[in-house]
This record gives sequence, structure tokens and C-alpha cells, in this order.
Amino acid sequence: MIHPSDDLPRRAILSGSEFEERIGYARAVVDGDRVHVSGTTGFDYTAMTISDDVVEQAEQCLRNIGAALTEAGCTFADVVRVRYLLPDRADFKPCWPVLRRCFGEVRPAATMMVCGLADPRMRIEIEVDARRPATAEAARPVSPPPG
Repeated sequence: MIHPSDDLPRRAILSGSEFEERIGYARAVVDGDRVHVSGTTGFDYTAMTISDDVVEQAEQCLRNIGAALTEAGCTFADVVRVRYLLPDRADFKPCWPVLRRCFGEVRPAATMMVCGLADPRMRIEIEVDARRPATAEAARPVSPPPG
């Protein structure tokens, strides 16, 4: 059976972060109808600055993720999975109102993990997976299975 998205190309979305270039990854990858957004921190990538405040970092994470989703043809409403990574579990609860604004109606599957991050200034990292909405361009007839 041919899946409707089998003929859609895989493409990388870059944010301009120096980390993407130095490490060798993309902010997001669109693969058919799936969008995988890399772990995204609270850096403002245009200025390469980061706030000391975890809530401000969470807000910036979501702005960065929102930009990648938009470029991929999605919104937060299309997110099916979110992962929160924090070095200090006590920082998670203050972020809840910000996270709820983006995900409260969507209700994606979610996981929070306590772990070290690449830079000690980073207090939260957020990763999401989304499914692109069907479009007239992406839709094509599904072939029946052979035989």
C-alpha cells in the first residue's frame, strides 16, 4: 500500500542557530507528513542571547519551535508529542502556564526528563513532533494492495 505522503520529499529547516552549523543538525526535519523539531532551547538565535529566567527561556523555546512549525506548514495544533528536558526539576512547574497556552487544547503526548543540557545557561529544552495537515497538494489516491 502506498501511503499518501510517500512521494513528499524530506527537507531540513534551519533556524540560523550557530549550534546547527557547529554540531551538524537541523532545527526541524519534514519527512512526508511528519515534522520532527529538534530539542530547542531558549536562545534568541538572531542575537545568540539567552535569558537567565526559566519562564522567559520557555517562552523563547516556543517562539523558536513555532517558527519551525510555521515553515513546515504546521501550527502548535498539529503537535502530537512534546518532550521537556530540564536540568532542575524545580524549574518545570513555573513553566506550566506558558506550556499550557500552547498545548492545553492540543493535549499532545508529553514527557518531562531531568538531565544535563549542553550549556549551563540552558534551563529548559523542548522537542516536538507534529503531523502536517493534509493538503490538496499532498493528497493523492492510495493504491490498493497488490493481489
